[in-house]
Amino acid sequence: QVQLVESGGGLVQPGGSLRLSCAASGSTLGYYAIGWFRQAPGKEREGLACISNSDGITNYADSVKGRFTISRDNAKNMVYLQMNSLNPEDTAVYYCAVDSWPRLEYGLAEDDYDYWGQGIQVTVSS
Repeated sequence: QVQLVESGGGLVQPGGSLRLSCAASGSTLGYYAIGWFRQAPGKEREGLACISNSDGITNYADSVKGRFTISRDNAKNMVYLQMNSLNPEDTAVYYCAVDSWPRLEYGLAEDDYDYWGQGIQVTVSS
């Protein structure tokens, strides 16, 4: 069992930054790959970034590459998403998720992720 709780969302101006946090309980995050996703109203859920469990290899969606950075602190059972240069198109509910399946490579396929946080709102607006 893995329980995930996101925090750090809110309202930010265009061009600003936020750092989202994902706290885990019930298991050790270091065992698993972690992904960040988002979903805007009426839109499909979109994979943003993931980080592997063992070697820390990251993957990013083109829409956020160069602006967002995923990282993890296994000692604290935490995962982070640093978001820079935000624009209104980044407005969405953001989710962290766990891919518990052993893989040679990890990606952003939504169906690969088994445990999900409740989501947290990020609004980018003037």
